[in-house]
Amino acid sequence: MSDFDLSNPTRTIHVGVVLCNSVTEALDVVPVDLLHGISTNFIKDMPSLIPEPFKNKGLPIEFHWVSENGSKETRKLTSGVTLTPTDSFADCPPLDIVLIGAHHIDYVTTDAECAFIRKAYSTCSAFMTVCGGILIAVEAGLVSGKTVTGPRFMFPQLRAAAPDATWIEKRYVQDGKLWTSGALHNGLDMMAAFMRQTWGAEVQGPNLVEWGLVLGSGLNRDIDYKDEPLLAGMQVA
Repeated sequence: MSDFDLSNPTRTIHVGVVLCNSVTEALDVVPVDLLHGISTNFIKDMPSLIPEPFKNKGLPIEFHWVSENGSKETRKLTSGVTLTPTDSFADCPPLDIVLIGAHHIDYVTTDAECAFIRKAYSTCSAFMTVCGGILIAVEAGLVSGKTVTGPRFMFPQLRAAAPDATWIEKRYVQDGKLWTSGALHNGLDMMAAFMRQTWGAEVQGPNLVEWGLVLGSGLNRDIDYKDEPLLAGMQVA
């Protein structure tokens, strides 16, 4: 997929949310819905909402919810959500955008999960972790030599787990195709930045990405947390 231009796609964009054999934090995977908001399916379903200049600007996106055994087993998200994955590790097509959130903090990613994560990373155009999802990337060996971030309260643990990565305190960080975010709410900041960079940066004047983010009161917070100091006793080590 190295020759695929995500900014100017000539085929369907395959977006995958990877679910491990644990409970996934619901808010961590919510950012995927921002992508749905610029898809052809969304525009088709909401014709009266979309301004005329944007009605032919939607992206051909197919969403995949991926687990080891696919639809044979349900997966749980926090707040009592149960969903049936659409794809298994075996039958999932190559993914262009991968999103992975946090699972229970004591869960250890399995060999099969790590193998799929590495495979998905090798072929995708963008690999995104939200909150504790960074631990999965660490366990799969994706952060070595990379500049990354994660939840600020987890920095001592993360630096110990991956000392050969450069850990910086930001809401989100991009290093090549690897995008990492701070704690769960920062996934929306990261996804908005990714969308603006990928489909909005070269467009002069109004564009579908910016229109959708503004319509939904999208976040535009300080990337360095200047508007959100840590509480006493939670400083990054």
